[in-house]
Amino acid sequence: MPQTIRLDKAVSQVTNLSRADAKRAAKSGRITVNGEIITNPATKVVDEDILCLDGRQLSQPGPRYFMLHKPLGYVSASKDSEHPTVLDLIDEPNKHLLHVAGRLDIDTTGLVLITDDGQWSHKVTSPRHHHHKVYHVHLADSIAENAADKFAKGVWLDGEQKRTRPAQLEALSMKEARLTISEGRYHQVKRMFAALGNRVLQLHRERIGTIVLDEELAEGDYRPLTEIEVNSIQ
Repeated sequence: MPQTIRLDKAVSQVTNLSRADAKRAAKSGRITVNGEIITNPATKVVDEDILCLDGRQLSQPGPRYFMLHKPLGYVSASKDSEHPTVLDLIDEPNKHLLHVAGRLDIDTTGLVLITDDGQWSHKVTSPRHHHHKVYHVHLADSIAENAADKFAKGVWLDGEQKRTRPAQLEALSMKEARLTISEGRYHQVKRMFAALGNRVLQLHRERIGTIVLDEELAEGDYRPLTEIEVNSIQ
C-alpha cells in the first residue's frame, strides 16, 4: 500500500515553505495535485501524485549527501543556543532535515559528512561497518617511543570499561602524527593521547572510510558527495 502524507507536509518537504506557508498556499488555490486545484492542506497524497505550486511541478526529494570543511568554533549539531552550527554553513532547501554523520568537537577542524539519509549515516558511525577515521594531530609534547605499539594494542581511557579498538599511529614529526581509529568514543583522540601523558593542541579530520576531505574546499565550504563517495559507505 502506498504511504500517504498530508499535502502541506509534502509541499514543505520539497520547497522552502514552512508547514504554515504550505497550508496558506493550498487554501489560496496555488497547489494542484494531478492537475486539480486542492485547497484542503490536510488532503492525503502519495509519492506517485504530481504536485505543482504556482504551476511549477515539485520533485520528490532524494537523499542528499555533502562533505563540509568544518572550521574552528562550530558545533556538530542542528541547533545550539551558544555557538554556530555546521548547518549554519549549509545553504540548501529544507536543511532542517539534514544531520551530521559523525560529529567533530567544537575545537576540531576537517571533514564532516552531512545527509538526510539516516541509514547511510548509521553506516558511517557504526564501528561494525569498518569505516576508519583518519586525523592529523599536533601535540604539546614529543610522541612517546612506544605510543604506536600501545595504540595498536588498545589503550584504557579514563572511565571506560574496555580498551579502545586497535588504532594505527604514524609519527610525522616529534610532535605531529596521523592517527587512524575505527570507533568514535567521546573525545576519543584527545583521551587516547592523554592516556599516554600527552595533550592534543590541534586536531583535524582528513578522511572517513575512503572519503577524503577535498583539498579545494576552504574552511566553511561544502560540496555534494560524488556517487562513488556515497556508494563507498556500505
